[in-house]
Amino acid sequence: MKTNSSRRDFLSAGLAVPVAGIASSLGVWRESEQAASQPSPLSPAKLSYRTLGKTGLKVTTLGFGCMITSDPSVIERAADLGINYFDTARGYQHGNNERMVGAALKRKRRDIVLSSKTPSESKQAALDDLDTSLRELGTDYLDIWYLHGKDKPQGVKDELVEAQQLAKKQGKIRFAGVSTHAPQELLPWLVKKGVMDVVLVTYNFTMDKGVDAVIEEASKASMGVVGMKVMAGGFRKVKHTDPLAPKLKREGAMLAALKWVVKNPHVHTTIPSMTDMEQLDENLKAMAEPYSAVEEKLLARQLDYISPLYCRMCGKCEGACAKGLPVADILRYLTYAEGYGQFSLGREKFLELPVEVSAVRCQQCSRCTVTCPFGVQVASRLSRAQELFA
Repeated sequence: MKTNSSRRDFLSAGLAVPVAGIASSLGVWRESEQAASQPSPLSPAKLSYRTLGKTGLKVTTLGFGCMITSDPSVIERAADLGINYFDTARGYQHGNNERMVGAALKRKRRDIVLSSKTPSESKQAALDDLDTSLRELGTDYLDIWYLHGKDKPQGVKDELVEAQQLAKKQGKIRFAGVSTHAPQELLPWLVKKGVMDVVLVTYNFTMDKGVDAVIEEASKASMGVVGMKVMAGGFRKVKHTDPLAPKLKREGAMLAALKWVVKNPHVHTTIPSMTDMEQLDENLKAMAEPYSAVEEKLLARQLDYISPLYCRMCGKCEGACAKGLPVADILRYLTYAEGYGQFSLGREKFLELPVEVSAVRCQQCSRCTVTCPFGVQVASRLSRAQELFA
């Protein structure tokens, strides 16, 4: 395979990481009103770094989640500005995301940390996914390869761990990881197991304080910690009738949410989704500006605003639906559509549910058996998902 960077290079020389001198020479770019597609250099971006656990990789505290990005120029510009952690997955955008990300980052491959994921449940299928990922990304190694969406210990099968260890020996990956929406359940088990280098976890200002403790435990055990779902559902694009919504957006609730995550020293980097230059410009501020008391109050108001809408993935509704609906999953799919503006992704995930699940209609129940301890209007939200996706 002909690539921009060979496995031999990284085994002998290691990953080249941006240093302060490089950062100082890179300009922050801003779109002009007259030519949005022709950004011009302004003042240098202020970059901050942390070490990703025992991997030793120096990563910018702001990384880039590529899942919903369709414009490669946003990814290219982020790399030019010095962001050096980029995350994708085998299944994103029906497999097309990896190809786009690989093309966008080709000339920067030696300067960045690149991760992808496999959703597969068997050793051979996972290894096949890895080979496809490498081909689509145009590289012959991944810096981190995650087992995707494992929320219970039994999901981290021995044969999948064996696949990761084999891929390491073959030089196809540098480090192994797991992604999870259930950090409180999975992280303590992973720490005891001791086989993972990195964990990718849901972490945001809405979550139970117990999450902080398990993240700190993982970090102190030298596991790299990457934060996802850091915007708590986004809702940047939602036009609710609530009169508070425009005020929250204007005052920067999304930036405040990102700063809240970045301020935790045990979260080594983050992967917020960025779909355009405006979001990239705003998110860069999380590395340059401290989290303030004003933003603390802003997030308190944001929490009041999104509480009826946003599932915090605490797991307390598991098994509570009389019809057997996976409540948290369906609410997450609805967030893709309403919070991130990704209707097609939300519907795609909904239609992957078993037919007997996707056919359920909540309005047919006389009462809902699910009560959210955080105030999510479960019945109305599930009905909304069924209306949109079914």
